[in-house]
This record gives sequence, structure tokens and C-alpha cells, in this order.
Amino acid sequence: MSKKIDILGNQNIPTQGALIVPGRLNLSEALYIEQLLSGRKVTWLCEENVVLDAATRNVLEKPDTTAVSFSANDTAPAAIGETLKEHLKNNGVIIFIPGDVSAHDGECCHIPAPVLKQLCALGLPTLPVSVTRPEETALSTEKTNKLANSVLSFAKLIPAKDISVALWREGLLAAEETAFSAREFLNGSLPVALLAGLKKHGSSTKLFDGTDDSATSFDKLLGAAIAFSAEIRKQTKKKRVGILLPPGKGGMVANLAVLFAGKIPVNINFTSSHSAVQSSIRQADIDKFITADPFVRKIPAFPWPPNRDLIFIERTLPAIKKKIIRWVILCKILPTSVIAKILGIGVEKGDAEAILLFTSGSSGEPKGVPLSHRNVLANICQFGSRLQLEYDAKILGCLPLFHSFGCTVTLWYPCIEGVNLVTYPSPLETKRLAELIEMHSVNMLLSTPTFLRGYMRRVKPEQLKSIDYVVTGAEKLPKTLAEAFHDKFGILPLEGYGLTETSPATNLNLPERKATDEAPVIPSNQTGSVGKFLPGIAVKITNPATEKPAPIDTQGTIWLRGANIFPGYLNNNKKTKEVIIDGWFNTGDIGRLDDEGFLYIEGRLSRFSKIGGEMVPHETVEAIISKVLGLDAETERKIAVVGVPDEKKGEAIALLTTICGDTREQECIDLRYKLMDEGLPSLWCPKIFIPTDEIPMLASGKLDIKGCQKLAE
Repeated sequence: MSKKIDILGNQNIPTQGALIVPGRLNLSEALYIEQLLSGRKVTWLCEENVVLDAATRNVLEKPDTTAVSFSANDTAPAAIGETLKEHLKNNGVIIFIPGDVSAHDGECCHIPAPVLKQLCALGLPTLPVSVTRPEETALSTEKTNKLANSVLSFAKLIPAKDISVALWREGLLAAEETAFSAREFLNGSLPVALLAGLKKHGSSTKLFDGTDDSATSFDKLLGAAIAFSAEIRKQTKKKRVGILLPPGKGGMVANLAVLFAGKIPVNINFTSSHSAVQSSIRQADIDKFITADPFVRKIPAFPWPPNRDLIFIERTLPAIKKKIIRWVILCKILPTSVIAKILGIGVEKGDAEAILLFTSGSSGEPKGVPLSHRNVLANICQFGSRLQLEYDAKILGCLPLFHSFGCTVTLWYPCIEGVNLVTYPSPLETKRLAELIEMHSVNMLLSTPTFLRGYMRRVKPEQLKSIDYVVTGAEKLPKTLAEAFHDKFGILPLEGYGLTETSPATNLNLPERKATDEAPVIPSNQTGSVGKFLPGIAVKITNPATEKPAPIDTQGTIWLRGANIFPGYLNNNKKTKEVIIDGWFNTGDIGRLDDEGFLYIEGRLSRFSKIGGEMVPHETVEAIISKVLGLDAETERKIAVVGVPDEKKGEAIALLTTICGDTREQECIDLRYKLMDEGLPSLWCPKIFIPTDEIPMLASGKLDIKGCQKLAE
């Protein structure tokens, strides 16, 4: 065979008879597996309605080849399994061949759900195999000649008595994670990748700054960042540098310059409380902060460090204009490797700390989250490979740079992949944002449900006609809001999922692929879910009460493993050991997967109450309360559920509300009856009603859990 294929986990190939079920498979890969099994009888298995390419069909129809079929509609799959056991005698192997489907690049499972269910119902010992083709998920800066090889990654054998769709999918994701995490680019350097991306796309890609309507090519931003990096090196010997800037030219140049100076950027959350800000600065050990005069004047209440500790970017850049011009020219002439050597970057790479973020502090003091070069590069690849934006696409960057999505997706991703960026300092000014979207024909909008409500109130439908993707995160996307947004703008918001600790993106719903000929379409989105896992992320579920492993299709605590998972909290080994065990990260979220691989988040563990031994999800209760009260999804949040101590049951449900107070006792009693009419157990109904003028929210658009708890207490 002309094409080389890499093998991982070949020690998992059983010597006993087994059914091998790869997530996808072309002819060369199928024949390679057959070669690995040299000396053993191989039987090929297909679903009878499958669409196969001509070459594969020709091989299966050869006289010396044993091929059998089954129907996904057969009502007695166990009987078919008994027949197929004949082919497993004397250590024989059955290899399933998935047919042609319409699926997004990097999709690990090309088997329609009914077919997969039938395969598992055969009751045979089953071996999941991940087949990855790195060229489908390559960064634009990777050397494509090294990506020609497919990778076959074998999971562990699932015994016949245990086989299920959930176990097969769990094994497939684990095998795919092994393959992705072995990719060479993950051992690289973030600043070197940024340098390569900016050089490659610099003249064709621009940053459109909505504050002054300027357009600056990436190559000029690169020159400015390199020149500015020398000034940063002069100003501080510390390894980390604080940045207090919103999205825009200044924010991008500052972050790039800190990395090119061989240091670690720390974007400070300037919307946090004074104590949270001071905690972040203390934990990060920062003595210099990059900012701008206009920004200082805009938020005078912020606990600004002394002027001697501030580096004003708008004062510094004009003073080094000649150096900037020189570097713009040099970057066009010199190769990436030479510039990297001059700057002294690339020594720190792989698992070394690249950037430092802080959690929002929604449930306590902000925690430092160091992300390695490996983490950030992995997530740029994972997220970007799913989007598959056109070369001239534009994304809106208005999420704060201290927000993990704002950092990875609207800062590092555009630089490396060459995506035009339209920036604005605030996600709240939706009227101005809509003007920018219309003016620049923006294709992708990243937002939160809270911010989407602003578009519903202030924006005309025609202003968003260029948008192809609306991706939401940070909080649950209410179905009513998604439907209302779709009705008004003709665009269905697609929910994603991620955490600061996961760099951040792990899941994403995508627009459905179009059917091609007779090939079935593998679903890309599911209402109510946060989408399928991005490439290279493994998942397991544990019972939140017992902490024992549970099937991934049952509700439980979500654990993740992958190259995008952070190494541990800054200077906090105790907390790190609580959330990272044997390489698995405890997200603190409760959820489950369905048979097609979509993840459903039922809520954060901190947003559950244990009442009489039963786990009660706050978000589920909130959704039903919103329904019975007829709350408008387009307006600001009016309710929040919290748990409060209860002598009899351990905890009780309390409702923070801006519309129903404890002075209106009959209204509260009526609400309880309405909730029970909707099928909500009495145990789950609010026992205490707490009136408030507003529901505490964070600047990121998330519910301020800590603030809500304080109100309740």
C-alpha cells in the first residue's frame, strides 16, 4: 500500500474472536487492519442499505472474500449475533465497514445511530477503533507533508455481556483522544505558532477596530508587537505581565508583545470586585500592567496600580515607530525560525505555561488557571477544525480578553488561522455591534444568552443577515430564547460548552450538513444539548453521590481528558488534586450523552441541592418556573434558584425573584401548585421566596452564584 498508516493501541487487539467497529473506515485503512490480522480469518460486515464506493464494493465481491450484511431494522439482532458467532470461531475477526455519509471534517463516528444500536445489540465482544486523518484538523501553520498518514487507534475490547452504544462511544472517544494527543504540533510553542500564522496571513487578514473604524493588517500588528516586546523586556524582570485592555488593536498587540518578550500575559478581569482583582494580581506576582489612558479614564473606580507600574501602550508605540516599520519589513523577508531565534522564543513550549487566566469567581475567590502552549494550541485546532470558516471570513471579537473564549477564540485563533477580526470593547452595546456586523459582513458571532437578549431588543433583522454562525456559551441557552432569536433573525443560535480549565471549548453544535446522493447525514446539532465533543477529548461519567463510574448515557459528574486540559491551578495543589485524578479533570458539571454523542448539561454540581438524599438540579427547576410564569426569554433574568440549609431534609430550594415576593403568600402557594401540575416533584418546589431588585450577574454574562448565595443567606 502506498499510504502509510500509523497504529496506536495495537496491544488492545484481542487474540480471541471479536467484532471490530471503527468509527469510520476507507478501503486502504480496512485492508491495513486486515494486514495486521494476518493469519486470522476475516469476515467483512456491512449494513444492507449502506452506500459504499466502487473500489470497496469490488473488494467485498471477490470470490475469496467473506462478506455478510445485516439490517438496522431487524427485530431480532441477538439471533443475527448468534449466527455471526460462527465467524468468530478459531479467533476469527469480523470487521464492520461504515458506509459513505455526509459529516463534518474530524467527525469520529460515521455510523448512523440506528445502525450503531443494532451493532451493539448483536451481543458480540466488540473493539472500538478510532480512525483519524490529521489533515482534516490541521492548523494552517502545521507542515502538511507530515499529516498524510491516517491514524488507527484501538480502544479496549468490550466484553459481549457489557456491550452498549454508551460503552462503544466512550471507547471510541478515548481512542481518538490518544491519537490526537500524540500529534507533533502540541509540543510546539504558542508564540512561534502565532508568529508563523501572522507571517503567513499578515497581508491578507485585518483587524477592524470598532472604536475608531480603523483597519489594520495583521502584518503591521505583528511588527508593532515585536517592537513593543523589547520595551516590555526592559520594564520588568517578572515572568508574567498584566494586561488591562479591552478587545481591539491595543489588546491584540499587548498580548502578542508579552509572548514575544518571552513572558506570560495575564488579562485582568477589570469587572471583578476590588478584592478579586487584588487576589489575581497577588497570585500572578505581577509588577507591570499594560493599559491605555482612555481606558483608565473610562473605569476610574478600578483599583489602578500606581502610574509607575503602568505601561501606556498608546504612548509607547508612537515613540518606537521606526522600529515597528523595520520589523514589518523584516517579517516579510526573514523566515519564522530566524525571527524566533532573534526574539529568543520557542525554548518554552509544550507543557510549559503560556498564558494565565483566572476563573470568573462565580462560586468563590478567582482561581489561577495556567494554560500551557500545548493546551492553547490544542484548543485552537479543536475549535477551528469544527468551524471550517472560509479564508475571507470575519468574526466578531467583543468578549473580554480575560474571558477564556474571548482569549482563545477571538485572539489566538484568528492570528494563527488567518481569520479577519472585527473588535469592539463591550458585548453589551448590541446596537453598535449590529452596525459593525452589517458594515463588515461578519460571519460568526460569539455571545452568551444574556448578551443575545440585547440583540432581540435593539437590533433589526437585516443587520445580521451576513451571520452564518451564532455560538453561545457561559450559561444554558433557553429553548425559548433560541426559538425567538431564530424567528426574528432567521439564524438558530448554537450552544457550545467549555470551561477556563479546558482552554476553553470542548463541545459545539454545528449547522447540519446537506445530504449528498443517498448517503445519510450524521447529525451536527441537537436542541437542548451543547453539541458533540471536539476532536481529541475523552469523557467519562461518575455517580455524583457514590463517585463510582457510570455509563455515559446516564446523568452524572462529567470528567474530561485531552490535550486541552490545564495542568492544575496556580499555587494550589490541594484544589488541583481535587479536580485532576489520574489525568482526568472533574468539570463539576452534571450531564449525560445521548446515543448520537451529543452532551446534555443538567447543571453544575454547585447548582444542585441534595434534598432527602435526592439530587435536585437548580437549572431544571428554573426552566419549569420560567415556563409556568410565562417569563420572556428576551428580557433580563428575573429568577434564580439556590439551595439553603434545612433541618429536616438537609437542604431546601429557595427562589430569588424580582417578580414574586414573600409578602404575596397566595401567589407563592399558587406557583407551587402550578409547578406540581407540570410534573415537578413537591420536594423540588421552592420552599422559600426571596424578593430582590435584581438577580446578581457577572460581566461575562454568567449567573453570579456567589452573589445569589449571599442574598439567600
